[in-house]
Amino acid sequence: MKISIAGASGYTGVELLRGLLAYREIEIVQITSRQYAGHKLKEIFPHFSSSKFSQLIFEEELDLESADIYFLCLPHEPSVELVKKLVEKGKKVIDLSAAYRIKNPQAYADYYGFEHTYTDLLQRAVYGLPELFRDRIKDADIIANPGCYPTATTLALYPAVKEGVVEEMTITVNALSGISGAGRGLKQPFHYPEAFGNAYAYKPVKHRHIPEMEDVLRAVSGKEYRIRFTPHIIPVSRGMISTVVFKTPLKREHLIELYRLEYRYEPFFRFSSQPPQIKNVIGSNFCDIYVDRDDRTGDAIVITAIDNLGKGASLQALQNFNLIAGLPEDKYLKDLSESIVFP
Repeated sequence: MKISIAGASGYTGVELLRGLLAYREIEIVQITSRQYAGHKLKEIFPHFSSSKFSQLIFEEELDLESADIYFLCLPHEPSVELVKKLVEKGKKVIDLSAAYRIKNPQAYADYYGFEHTYTDLLQRAVYGLPELFRDRIKDADIIANPGCYPTATTLALYPAVKEGVVEEMTITVNALSGISGAGRGLKQPFHYPEAFGNAYAYKPVKHRHIPEMEDVLRAVSGKEYRIRFTPHIIPVSRGMISTVVFKTPLKREHLIELYRLEYRYEPFFRFSSQPPQIKNVIGSNFCDIYVDRDDRTGDAIVITAIDNLGKGASLQALQNFNLIAGLPEDKYLKDLSESIVFP
């Protein structure tokens, strides 16, 4: 099976390459990076020097013919056009941008600042959260790989929303993310002297992940939930915590049972008796989850921990790849936490 990775020098591209090291069924025919075109992978990322990918050379432009499956680790707007071109050539695409995640095209104008004109492809794309949509993912040619915040948050909400035990339509979410979520580009708030020892909220109103989360909740419930979402940056490289609070009539033991039943067969879920920590999920595709209820206020508290570059991006993309390639869904993905991670 021939694979190409566009934008392979970004954090998500490098994480994909780390995950793909274990695969014997694939051949990487091309990696692209305009910044590093002409350089070998091992020259830019020395931790690949002894790997089977060490001699791969970054190319500037993507060949639309040479691979069977394309991973796109690019900004949103270039991905819109590239997905269309690849699908027209009969290729399968796993897109790690937000270009095809939201069904309502107006959301792109309102939250992303560009007009999305390929409404037919938006409807055709399958949201790549396997725990919710694996049956559709298997036959998809456009997989819209979820964002990290929506992954952590949606997984925290899905059982309760699916079973209709959320009493109020506004749900409060506070999430913490490592700095790698902002990408490799240089941005002042993420420079080491400004980020080290610091933590702060950003975009507390109209964050671009809100329509993505609400879109998925609408798809699984048929209801118009509203997410009151506040993201925070914390001074770590990678990892993410999402704390979700909602009103529910269920008692604590029934709420926990609901979640355990829903996720009992999921290979990447681990239930925790204590609030989860990001150190336990770094480098992995696991989602650690904690479920509780404050009987004094009637609030459910669900906390998830994921690696924002793993289950929140590239390793989830490989989980989707396994599905469309006809491989066991968890193949090669359970034993990655001990391999070298970057950053």
